[in-house]
Amino acid sequence: MAKIFFTDWESLLNVGISTLIGFVVLFLFIRISGKRTLSKLTAFDFVVTVALGSTLAYMMLGTVPLVEGAEVLFLVIFMQYVFAWSARSSKPLEKLINSVPTLLYYNDAFLEEAMSKEAVTKDELYAAIRHLGIEYMEDVKAIVMEVNGVLTVVQKSKGSGIGALDEIVKP
Repeated sequence: MAKIFFTDWESLLNVGISTLIGFVVLFLFIRISGKRTLSKLTAFDFVVTVALGSTLAYMMLGTVPLVEGAEVLFLVIFMQYVFAWSARSSKPLEKLINSVPTLLYYNDAFLEEAMSKEAVTKDELYAAIRHLGIEYMEDVKAIVMEVNGVLTVVQKSKGSGIGALDEIVKP
């Protein structure tokens, strides 16, 4: 009989123990490292999440020994922390690591070049507006693609002063 469904009881026990230990180790590392480890704020954070999941899978299936897998988990989380701290400490490093938000619509105009660069269509922008229950384009001040790929719609306001768009829109 092919071993496609079952190898032996010892392998089954090893996978079960590896899964329990690997899960607990990853859970503890994430609790120690903080919420950002799984935040998916940036492309780098997404890569960290994928690397953690992949490593955990290898640990659970017994492809790598538990101690080596735990070392990889620790190093990935540590590097994520180092990169996040570096980005916070240096504006040039922040731009290199995290990219910057992209303005796609501003003051009644679609910014076609930016939309093309980010591969975003007008229909996707309209969908983001509808999602917020905004009926008229005239009520929209701007649409921004954030560093994590989320579309943020900024409504026009009657207020004045420094706003969240001032960092993106340079007069």
